[in-house]
Amino acid sequence: MTREQRRALLGDDVVNHIHQRIDEAPDAPDDAIEALRRIFARPATRSQPVPARRAA
Repeated sequence: MTREQRRALLGDDVVNHIHQRIDEAPDAPDDAIEALRRIFARPATRSQPVPARRAA
């Protein structure tokens, strides 16, 4: 969905309200940003093995 499509669907008031709430939110801590950056750079990499599933 493009920015224009979202604006047409939601309307200017809703989009402006969303932008206002984003501006009010505190910045994320640097360690959280770095962790997310690693996740998005290599989404299939796991830091811990996935537990084996038990047969039902």
